[in-house]
Amino acid sequence: MRQGMRKGESFPWGELLGYLSRKLVDMAGIQQYRLPRDLCCVLDELLKVMERGPEDKGTILQRVATSAQECKACGLHKFRNKVVVGEGNPDAEVVFVGEAPGEEEDLQGRPFVGAAGKLLDRIIEAMGFRREDVFIANVLKCRPPANRTPKPQEVEACQHFLMEQLRAISPKIIVSLGSVATNALLGSQQSITRIRGQMTQWEGVAVMPTYHPSYLLRYPEKKKEVWEDMKKVLTFLGRPVPKRGQGSNPSEES
Repeated sequence: MRQGMRKGESFPWGELLGYLSRKLVDMAGIQQYRLPRDLCCVLDELLKVMERGPEDKGTILQRVATSAQECKACGLHKFRNKVVVGEGNPDAEVVFVGEAPGEEEDLQGRPFVGAAGKLLDRIIEAMGFRREDVFIANVLKCRPPANRTPKPQEVEACQHFLMEQLRAISPKIIVSLGSVATNALLGSQQSITRIRGQMTQWEGVAVMPTYHPSYLLRYPEKKKEVWEDMKKVLTFLGRPVPKRGQGSNPSEES
């Protein structure tokens, strides 16, 4: 630890954490002072992270992808063809989060590539973005059988992958598509019809809940409401709403 600090010098939190971690790990070895095993593991991992230095976004996202590919934390791994980790720009301003892969996604290993994905692509383009400008992911990385709604224990087992991705990307705003994605981010049990269009936050990052594209395929009259939500997203980002003709407004499509 440093003995003194110059005026204006930031406090060396990294050194302090390293010092405390080593002391606690050392103390855990003393018979009369035992730390919980989980805490020891966390401290050991902290020391390893500090030794190798900060990871860049690409490294973190690749590590998450590798871990997800190997995951067997819930029963869904028995039915999957491919793990659908997510894709897009690691420096994206906007991240779109759905609930789980569907049939086409499970076959291709990519998120939102079926009918709902094509509609999401049109929404993204109408906002003035390209698909490669944003990041797209799901709460679950494996497809539930017959596209059923994810079970709470499946969300609990898998959502940490999404959280790691979001922390690495650090977007300006997250668009949560449907109730499963919204409730996973907010830790709530709210109906999407009640919270849709209301700006909220996840770990200090803005979140805009809206309807899932698959819902819009069944109820196309709801596209206008989603487009109003996307206009709020653009306003939040300080971006202009594309005029008619610059982007295909999904609310005008049948």
